[in-house]
Amino acid sequence: MPKGVMWRQADVIGALEANNRRRLPDTVDAAAVIDRLRGPGPRGLPGAPLMHGTGFFNAMSTLLVGGSITTLVGRRFDPVELLDTIDREGINSISIVGDAFAKPILEALDTEPERWDISSLRVIVSSGVMWSKATKEGLLRHNPRLILLDTLGSSEAIGMATNTTTSDSAGETATFTLGPGTRVVTEDGRDVVPGSGERGRVALRGHMPLGYYKDEEKSAATFQVIDGERYSIPGDWAEVDNDGSVRLLGRGSQCINTGGEKVYPEEVEEALKTHASVRDAAVVALPDERFGQTVCALVETVDGSSPDATLLIDHVKSRLAAYKAPRTILGVDSVGRAVNGKLDYRRLGELARERTGHASE
Repeated sequence: MPKGVMWRQADVIGALEANNRRRLPDTVDAAAVIDRLRGPGPRGLPGAPLMHGTGFFNAMSTLLVGGSITTLVGRRFDPVELLDTIDREGINSISIVGDAFAKPILEALDTEPERWDISSLRVIVSSGVMWSKATKEGLLRHNPRLILLDTLGSSEAIGMATNTTTSDSAGETATFTLGPGTRVVTEDGRDVVPGSGERGRVALRGHMPLGYYKDEEKSAATFQVIDGERYSIPGDWAEVDNDGSVRLLGRGSQCINTGGEKVYPEEVEEALKTHASVRDAAVVALPDERFGQTVCALVETVDGSSPDATLLIDHVKSRLAAYKAPRTILGVDSVGRAVNGKLDYRRLGELARERTGHASE
């Protein structure tokens, strides 16, 4: 079952309103609501399902400023349906889940660049999966006026950090600017020192959920008091650069420990997907007598052929430390992303162990 995150209505609205220039007052004031609606609001389209935080929270944000929501009819994400709808309805903003959505959209635009008029589209918001710099640049070729907003957040923490890309300013993959209520803390509650290379978890204070539904243990682990304030710490690990920007590594629950070194699957997946032959990739752990665990990649190629393991391993080593490169590459027809763009790492891990003879481990 999906995790049940319990939000009070006032906290949801407060979190979504945090970055609005004309925020709603803390007390009920109809005049203030009317005053900020100066004209028709934006036309929004949630590309991700409304059961997913990316779709739901962005739809709510649009409605809070007097906008309207157009939903897709299809039961699975279809970039052609999405682009048809943007063209037909004059959509101003869409929400997606990283490259899982952005790459198919870009492929459709590149294949038929004259088919759709997407000039009405001004903002694309993404959360939940890495959104690569190369894909962002590709989308900007088709509409230079776009503002691409990559947000770090989750059902437990709205608006932890952002990465904004336009034609004039390029944001790096997985690099974010922290919000005013966000910090990166070590496991003993210290702030990570910028440029130190140490890792910490991203923590957000302010408007947040009450906890997880009927799960006190998980609630206590995620919602912690630091320096007298309650924080939401969903488990996103990051490093802080000298300039204060945050480089996202991934979720600790998926971290692979190989010979004492920590490897975050998302970082390796992103490196793999920069190779022209790779459509999508998932990285999991395999048991190993010497190293405890080793890195295994399940790769979906563009043309459906078997991946070239040596080529892809060398490709990753050219971008990341050698210990982060996969030792095993397995070809798959599809990594099987869900409709919300997420990977089922448990299922993929079982598949990898079965195919490599580690099914009982």
